[in-house]
Amino acid sequence: MSELTDFLNSSGLANLDWRAAVMVAVGLLFIFLAISRDMEPYELLPIGLGVIIANLPLTGMTIFSDNLSGHQESGIFGIVFHYGLSFWNLLPPIIFLGIGAMTDFSPVIANPRTLLLGGAAQLGIFVAFWGALATGLFDIEEAATIGIIGGADGPTTIFLSARLAPEMLGITAVIAYSYMASVAFIQPPLMKLLTTENERRIVMTPPREVSRLEKLLLPPMAMILIILVVPRSAPLISMLMIGNLFRESGVVPRLANAASNELVNIATIFLMITVGTQLSADRVFDTDTIVILGLGLVAFACGTVGGLVLAKLMNLVLKEKMNPLIGSAGVSAVPMAARISHHVGQQANPRTFLLGHAMGPNVAGVIGSAVVAGVFISLLPGG
Repeated sequence: MSELTDFLNSSGLANLDWRAAVMVAVGLLFIFLAISRDMEPYELLPIGLGVIIANLPLTGMTIFSDNLSGHQESGIFGIVFHYGLSFWNLLPPIIFLGIGAMTDFSPVIANPRTLLLGGAAQLGIFVAFWGALATGLFDIEEAATIGIIGGADGPTTIFLSARLAPEMLGITAVIAYSYMASVAFIQPPLMKLLTTENERRIVMTPPREVSRLEKLLLPPMAMILIILVVPRSAPLISMLMIGNLFRESGVVPRLANAASNELVNIATIFLMITVGTQLSADRVFDTDTIVILGLGLVAFACGTVGGLVLAKLMNLVLKEKMNPLIGSAGVSAVPMAARISHHVGQQANPRTFLLGHAMGPNVAGVIGSAVVAGVFISLLPGG
């Protein structure tokens, strides 16, 4: 009986407290939303599995030991977190390589004004950054990791969090991806509030045809210029542009396919599950987490508003008016935000086709959030 008692006391059931049980339920909810509601399944499904793994007691899967005699004590996700994120920070740049290989930059080339809309949508980052500092709960590095949620760019959020505040990585990443999955609920009310019916009905002429030479010139030129100005953005910007040049060159189809399929899929598996494993109950059940959740929502909303307002202001001086709805796509949720701009435009006027136009600020937002992350790393002590 004593052996049986000892066994039961050492089991997970005997060591599962109510907070961990709640987090297991949260992980199951993420899995349900991914499968049943098709909400960002490539992110929420593995994150949900990671949340469950992190909160099942005594597994040791999230532990990392750098003791040479104790490598067997390290869990697989502890190792992935240490080397893939905290120490080497490899996985987010690999994701950016895949994004570059999957993304068509033609809308940005066809209408360079959309770069301004993508830049304006980064307003949310700075609103949340200063808001986090104003609470007095966070230091400047933590405030930067909270602010970057406003870019609605999961890999950039992970990259910056791992660099400046690794202890906040799980919370900030999951909040960023949660808001990315919620663009269909968060953005439309703001878009309708800040635009008139006539503005939403504006029909834009189709984007001009972009030549192959332009597509080939953009990645190397953008990479050189951006990295010269903000060198610490190089890990993300360089990989984004390398992936895009693989795509547009047409001479390395195997590299482009590997970057946009096998490589990015493998990185996504380990990145998302590992992010989920950082959401242990003791981290989540904290007042700071509620504050971060609120600040993240403010950041995302302000990013949406920034792009919309700048589009309206630009219309004051432009001869050919743009539909201001495309400004909301300046957040980095690719391509969801662009689809929402198109959908809301279609509701107002079925003849309005905004997807091609909205992809311009959407791509610009990806570049913009990576640049802002580089600026934070350059200026803050922890970078």
